[in-house]
Amino acid sequence: MVRWEQLFDDFEGQIRASRMADARAEVADLVRAERAGILLADRLRAALGRELRLEVDGVDPVEGVLLDATREWLLLATSAVRRALVPTATLVAVAGLDPHVAPAPGQVEARIGLGHALRALARDRAAVRVDVAGRCWLGRVERVGSDHVDLSVGEELRRSTPLAVPFTALRVVSTL
Repeated sequence: MVRWEQLFDDFEGQIRASRMADARAEVADLVRAERAGILLADRLRAALGRELRLEVDGVDPVEGVLLDATREWLLLATSAVRRALVPTATLVAVAGLDPHVAPAPGQVEARIGLGHALRALARDRAAVRVDVAGRCWLGRVERVGSDHVDLSVGEELRRSTPLAVPFTALRVVSTL
């Protein structure tokens, strides 16, 4: 009789161990599924106020404190007075991120695109450096369309014929 009890105890132990292994596997699957849904933009919004290094396609890295982040662009303070606007589509890598995630943005915040940030630069008449792959221009943002920015460059900014630069060409727009 003792032998049967030992056999049943052994079976119960195996069943418990199997259930625990199944539960661990299910938790691991849920964690992987949760991580798979995390957007880089949500991690970047969770990093507001942190020092980051952005590797940007075709230009030198940008380092600074993250001031704002949307799905379309990031704004970094690169010095006490200078700011760098970086379209997220141009990112190659980001150093300095924690694994933390911010909640999804609200409807209004989700609609704030690159054009909104560029229009603020046009409104402020800020002197800017515009980096595109392989070259840069110094000037001012004159007008902002739905997919491009008009940039006045050269000695006589107001009198020069603006360059129309597609949003897709922009890598970094820095205030001077």
